[in-house]
Amino acid sequence: MLIKVCGMRDAENIRQTEALGVDYMGFIFWPHSRRYVAERPVYLPSNAKRVGVFVNSVMDDIIRHIDNYGLDVVQLHGHESPEYIQSLKILRENISIIKAFNIATPDDLVQTVAFEGLADYFLFDTKGKAVGGNGEKFDWSVLTAYHGSTPFLLSGGIGPDDADSILAFHHDRCIGIDLNSRFEISPGLKDIQKLKSFLTVVREKDFRPLTSTTIKIFNHE
Repeated sequence: MLIKVCGMRDAENIRQTEALGVDYMGFIFWPHSRRYVAERPVYLPSNAKRVGVFVNSVMDDIIRHIDNYGLDVVQLHGHESPEYIQSLKILRENISIIKAFNIATPDDLVQTVAFEGLADYFLFDTKGKAVGGNGEKFDWSVLTAYHGSTPFLLSGGIGPDDADSILAFHHDRCIGIDLNSRFEISPGLKDIQKLKSFLTVVREKDFRPLTSTTIKIFNHE
């Protein structure tokens, strides 16, 4: 199970979170977010992959952040079109793309079809008042209606008490989880002890064998 921790910006907090062995760390470059990264932290992860989160940004802004922050992955959390992703991949062909979708009902999954073969991963988040970081779950059972080929990360209100629920959730395209607001002391500052305890439980009990999809993701990265 891949672990992404999003909404990072404090250098020491980044260092401590990375030491837990997470796979991805997300940095939000949307100015309206309470976790907005206005200045480059003095420390950025060297082991975990760096994910830049953008919402309806102009292409030049994304390219600038890719170069300035050494991003490995771009997460698009707005209304970006398939053509937008195609253009971004031409400009930065080594960047992986996560396309996020806010989900409430099975009908919300229809929008993923246009992005098959373009995004490297999808991220399924809760449809709420904010673009992300609402701290609320959606009904994960609606994902039984997802029959696409693109692997996805599960997001939306996952908290310290959800380890067993995560381990009970099974979908052959789910490769990991995204953690954010419910592990925070304050916006942008993660509670290291809560993260550590949660990850310990998940890692001790996660005995699911690697699927061909998961192996492909590890090789791709």
